[in-house]
Amino acid sequence: MVKNRVLAVLAVAGLGAALGLPFVTHAPNRLVSGTGIMLAQIVGGAAGGPFWLALLSALLLVASIFMRPTRGVHVAVWLAATLLLSSLAALAAQQATQLAGEASAIARTSLGGAFWILAALSWLAAADALGRLALPPLWRMLGVGVVLAPLALLLAGGAFHDLSLLKEYANRRDVFSAALWQHVQIVLFSLLPALLMGVPLGIASSRMRALRGPLFAVLNVIQTVPSIALFGLLMAPLALLAASVPVLAQLGVKGIGMTPAVIALTLYALLPIARSSAAGLSQVQPAVIEAAQGMGLTPWQIFWRVELPLALPVLLSGLRVATVQTIGMAVVAALIGAGGFGALVFQGLGSGALDVVLLGVLPVVAMAVAVDAVLKALAMALTRESLD
Repeated sequence: MVKNRVLAVLAVAGLGAALGLPFVTHAPNRLVSGTGIMLAQIVGGAAGGPFWLALLSALLLVASIFMRPTRGVHVAVWLAATLLLSSLAALAAQQATQLAGEASAIARTSLGGAFWILAALSWLAAADALGRLALPPLWRMLGVGVVLAPLALLLAGGAFHDLSLLKEYANRRDVFSAALWQHVQIVLFSLLPALLMGVPLGIASSRMRALRGPLFAVLNVIQTVPSIALFGLLMAPLALLAASVPVLAQLGVKGIGMTPAVIALTLYALLPIARSSAAGLSQVQPAVIEAAQGMGLTPWQIFWRVELPLALPVLLSGLRVATVQTIGMAVVAALIGAGGFGALVFQGLGSGALDVVLLGVLPVVAMAVAVDAVLKALAMALTRESLD
């Protein structure tokens, strides 16, 4: 009888991907479509140790579906999913190295759909097991680090150097570094003013009920405007402003580039930050405030020592949403010349080079997941501390 339905669904999806999609694709160069290589073909060839490790870990995960959910079983699922993820990566690297020795220097071996789906399902299985263990935030982050550590070791050891993705990175190392710095700048320059405006707006709306309706109505309307449209709406006024005030043009304010991107992303980030600030302060119990007043604290002291610490976990949740949203939407800002990883994404789309697209997409996903995990762990730690 099935004991872990989540793992059962992941196993069925993984089986479908393994049987129906190529594990890697091989092409004579980066401009033509590659030929898919299925896992069954790899089994028929020299599969090697990584394949059998992947098979063993997959069988352990399938067996765990029918086991009673205990902490020991959850730990076993976490370790098996970690082993499966690292084995799949090692198997893909092994195939790329083998194919590189049989083809020309311009040939490309890319990761196929089966690899990406199986890797994602392995990650979800490990994350689900860590969630079921109900670990403290720090231990949960360490658990995530253990899942990613084998991949980092393989990458540092040069195991992936024959994959097309790493070849594209080697060819664009300077462009990648510049895109990383630009992307971080866009995110930081958008979030800082959003915090400086959003938190006071949230505080004001929690104090003045009449302000809450109109404020969130306006912020909700901003959220409904597509990002491309908002970028376009800002281009003409900013270009006119830069032409009218030369000092602003010298400071970098213009109709295209980072300025309209930062303004638009700041406006998008206001809603989650302001709403979480208002919600966090509203959830503070009146009895707590009355107790603080009885101790002789001033309103300012009550805010800093009582209300803000209790509201901080909710505020961090809003900041987490705003940060992840900004990291993702900053990709679109490349369309107006803001740079960042979006430039790589659209360059790859324009030239039909999937690995160049992935070179821009994967760091964005990694940044979003990392920031989400850190802020979520911090919010959980603060919540647990306030409960204690």
